[in-house]
Amino acid sequence: MSVIEPIIAIVILGLVIWFVGQPLRSRVAEQDDLRDEGRIADLRAARDAKYRQIRDLEMDYRTGKLSEEEWRSLDRELRGEAVDVLHELDQLVPPEQREGTTPDPPAAAPASDPR
Repeated sequence: MSVIEPIIAIVILGLVIWFVGQPLRSRVAEQDDLRDEGRIADLRAARDAKYRQIRDLEMDYRTGKLSEEEWRSLDRELRGEAVDVLHELDQLVPPEQREGTTPDPPAAAPASDPR
């Protein structure tokens, strides 16, 4: 009986520690989620800004404000920055939560052959 009592005490102590620590673990997870949501919002804003800059640059080129050489150089740089932002977004946002994505439509049932 002397061996069972310490084992029971250790099990009870482990359960108490687990229950007491549960709220602390959930708060940390919530803070991580909020931090990720803020980072995602920042990255989406940066992505939209890069898209606007690319469109404005294209307009400047078409209106003659930039030479083709200047436009190509700046366009390449902006697109590279936009790709970096998109890669970061891909790492943070699961595919099913991405903007502009829709789930695959359900497969149509095969038509029965009336022969």
